Order: sequence, then C-alpha cells, then structure tokens
Amino acid sequence: MGRGKIEIKRIENPTNRQVTFSKRRAGIIKKARELSVLCDAQVSLIMFSATEKLSEYISPTVTTKKVFDRYQQTARINLWSTHYERMQENLNKQKEINRRLRKEIRQRMGEDLNELSIDVLRGLEQNMEHSLNIVRERKLKVIRTQSATYRKKVTHLEQVHNNLMRELAQEGRNEDPHYVFANHNGDYQSALELANNGGSHIFALRLQPSQPILPEGGYGSHDLRLA
Repeated sequence: MGRGKIEIKRIENPTNRQVTFSKRRAGIIKKARELSVLCDAQVSLIMFSATEKLSEYISPTVTTKKVFDRYQQTARINLWSTHYERMQENLNKQKEINRRLRKEIRQRMGEDLNELSIDVLRGLEQNMEHSLNIVRERKLKVIRTQSATYRKKVTHLEQVHNNLMRELAQEGRNEDPHYVFANHNGDYQSALELANNGGSHIFALRLQPSQPILPEGGYGSHDLRLA
C-alpha cells in the first residue's frame, strides 16, 4: 500500500514544520552530493530555515565564489552591482563627513574664517571657550592630584630622615669616639650637652640647611658643622 500524497502548502504547526524541514533538508543535501559524484556536476546548494539558520553544500571541486562568477557569466547579470552602488554611496557620505570635520578643525585652528558670518564666528568662539574651560579644569585636577602625591612623599621622607637622625644619635652615644649628629630642629642641644659631658672624644655635629627649606616640606642640602 503506497503512501498518500501530501498536499503542498505551509505547515501551520511549528514543531511539525521544523521536523519536515530537517528531514527534507537532509534528503536534498544527499541528492546534491549524489548528483555531484555520479554525474561530475558542480553543485552549490544554499538554504535558510525560517529561523535564519544556514545550510549549504558545495561540490568538492569548486567554490561558492566560482559558482557565482560562472552563473553571472552564463546568465549575463551582475549580482554585485547593487551592493557596489550601496558601498559607493556610503563611501561618498564618509568622504563628506571627513571633509566637514577637516574644515572644522582648520577653523578651530584659526584658518578658513573669511567666509564665516558673525553668528558662526560667535558660535565658534563660544565652543572654543567651553573647550578651553574643560581643558583648564582637567589640568587643575591633575595638578591637585600630583601635589597631594608629592606632599605624601615629602612627609614620608621627613619621617625616614628623622628616624635616621635618631638612630645616628643613639649610635653616637654607644660608640667611641662619639660623633653625635643632630638636625636643626630639636636634638642639637641634647647632643651638645652629651658632647660636653662625655669627654674629649665625643663630638656633636649639627646638620644645618645651606639654603631655606622649600615650600610644602621640601629639603635643601645640609652642612656638617662641628659643635
């Protein structure tokens, strides 16, 4: 008993439609492969499902581009003319945008201003003032950030310097002959008393700045003076 004929019309049930597509797609690809092998034919098969999924088959002896080129030559049509026209139109638009941008850059640099009206010049001036304000704000922000970083570094160096001076003073009390170092802010008097009371082999050396201290905690070079 043979199968009944199926009426050729759109299958309304989505599941049945997808199942039928999958089965018949496999059958068509199989027939295309057989045709290519048995008859030495150049076959190119392209299919898109309702869900935009691509399925294709191309004979091993040819490429899709060669098939399209051969089709154009045989049918005497140009498949790429419309696409080329769209690309050419897009290229012209990009060239026009590039021309306007270059002109705007030249005007911002003070060039090509002869043909501009007073209103356009006023608008250009306002735009440049606005841009200048933005640049100045950014510059001040960078300066404040760098200044804060430098102040932290100077504070850290001051702490390291003070710690080293205290260590040197302590070592001077424990070794013979004694060389006691004191900075200009606090330890010189005690170091001098230690030198006077500790004998002739103890010397108190004072670190004094040879130039004024720089703003925000900066340092100048120091002298060693014998007490």
